[in-house]
Order: sequence, then C-alpha cells, then structure tokens
Amino acid sequence: MMAPPARASTLDLIGNTPLVLLKGPSQAAGCEIWGKCEFANPGGSVKDRAALGIVRDAEARGELAPGGTIVEGTAGNTGIGLALVANALGYRTIIVMPDNQSAEKMATLRALGAELVLVPPTKYSDANHFVHASRRLAEDTPGAIWANQFDNTANRKTHIETTAAELWDQMDGRISGFTCAAGTGGTLAGVGMGLKERDETVRIALTDPHGAALYSYYATGELQSEGTSVAEGIGQGRITGNLEGAPIDTQFRVSDAEGLEWVARLLREEGLCLGLSSGINVAGAVMLGRELGSEARVATILCDTGFRYLSTLYDAAWLRAKGLPVFDWLREG
Repeated sequence: MMAPPARASTLDLIGNTPLVLLKGPSQAAGCEIWGKCEFANPGGSVKDRAALGIVRDAEARGELAPGGTIVEGTAGNTGIGLALVANALGYRTIIVMPDNQSAEKMATLRALGAELVLVPPTKYSDANHFVHASRRLAEDTPGAIWANQFDNTANRKTHIETTAAELWDQMDGRISGFTCAAGTGGTLAGVGMGLKERDETVRIALTDPHGAALYSYYATGELQSEGTSVAEGIGQGRITGNLEGAPIDTQFRVSDAEGLEWVARLLREEGLCLGLSSGINVAGAVMLGRELGSEARVATILCDTGFRYLSTLYDAAWLRAKGLPVFDWLREG
C-alpha cells in the first residue's frame, strides 16, 4: 500500500480525502454506498474546500491584499476552514454565526484566533440574519472581503475541480449516483456539475432536511418548507448563486430521526463518529441506491466529525429536550 504523497504546504492537506465503502448503508440499499471522508480535512469538514477556493479566488482577482481581513457569516464549519486558511496565509478572520450553533464550533473558532460575532437566529428576509450582518461588517472593515459562501460561485467551482474529480478517480469512473444535502449548495452543485461533465447519466439527487424548501422546489417548482430540523449547516430556503443551474435529477426529504439512526449505526457498527448532516446524507444515499438498483454505486459526503457536536447530538438531555431519540448507549440506567 502506497503512502500518501508528501505535501509542500499545509494548505495542500485540504482535499484528496479518502473514500470508504459503508457496509450497513450498502446492505440497506442493496448496492454499494460510498462515503467521502471530508472530516479528514485539516479543519474537520468539507467546508475547508470552499474556504480555500474562495480565498484563492479573491487573491487572484486582487480583492484580498496581504494583511487583509476575511469576514463571513456561517453556521461554523466554513468559518473554521476560513480561519485555518487565513492563518496559513497571514489574514485576519471575523466570523458571524447564529448563537444557536454548537458550543464546540464557537470554542474552536475562538481557539483558532478568529474574532467571533454571535447573532440571534432569524429568517434570511430579516436584515439581522447572520449573512446580512456579515456583509455589513465586511463593508465597514478596512481591507476586508466578504467571503459570501452562499452566492460566491468560487465555492462550487472548487467542488467541480476537486471533489468531483477525486470521486471520479477514486471510483474508477464507475459512479451511478451522487447525493448530499445543501446549505450553500456549493458541494451538491459543484460535484453534480463535475460528474455530469464526465458522464451525463450519473444521477444527482438533493437530500433535504425537514424545515428546508429545496425539496419542494425541485419537486414542484415552488419554495415551500415543512417541519423543522436541528441539523447545522444544511437546509436552505432560497436558490443561492451556487445552486443556480445545478443539475438536480431527483430529490429526497429526510427527517432528523432517520438521519440520527444512521449516525448511531455508523458509530456502533463501523466506528465512524459523524454529525447529523452526514447521517441525513447517508439516508439519502440509501434511498437513491434503492432507486438505482443492485448494480449501482452511489457516493455521498461525510461532512464533518461528530466530535463537533458532543454538547448536542451526543448529549442525552439535549436530545430529549429536542424531542429526538436518545442513542442506546447514552440512556441512563
């Protein structure tokens, strides 16, 4: 077995993540289900890719000068990725985040040296939404850029160029379908576009949590939401710049309980400690696999590590307070 190549820069550690066959999901789907291990990125999530792509794009366009500042509104993971990239390149970071995200994300951002600004969670139409707050902060900060991950298509471009290309090579060009949830839409759109460039028959599916409006949009053409979800970083109520023109062939809606079932199984049966977005993605991959049949090979994104949610998903009291099932091993008595 060959060792991974040596890297000339810590930024070269972003991407080229492993791909793993998921046994339980494969058995449930009746075909091969593969997970792209994005938790293996330096910042612990798939968002490292978007962070690096956005920063390099801003540098190339001359918008980000040496010693400058990167401002972004994020559920946390993109901020963590931006802080690490910024540290490696000599920039400051200011991160605006809803105050209902996990304590682990907040502590991580502070530990990385980012300036953290917390705001109450609210609808995108509200002027105080974290995205709008971060834009105003960037405008008011000398030498700053606004990363704008939701509408900055440098986000999906990096997934076209890296994530899709890696999946194609790792699966030897034999991939039947791909699915994941959408927050910014960069991963879903970028991987979808990149795979379709190589094989138009690859089926691209949205897996949407409850409380988001994209399932309805791709099914009926109308943005309508139903229910709620505690999943962080996924779920969208509008067509972002990154989602415009995304080649979505079909769509699934997955509940938090279904996603948590896969989070529990992947931990207990396969030794993977993941966040809820990964569980929702795997549930969608199983649905897609069942549609495509026994010869199918379906890939999805294992977005981030479960260690980022020890105070939420892996805490019995928190789960009970949210009306969610508690993992067997967390139950008292």
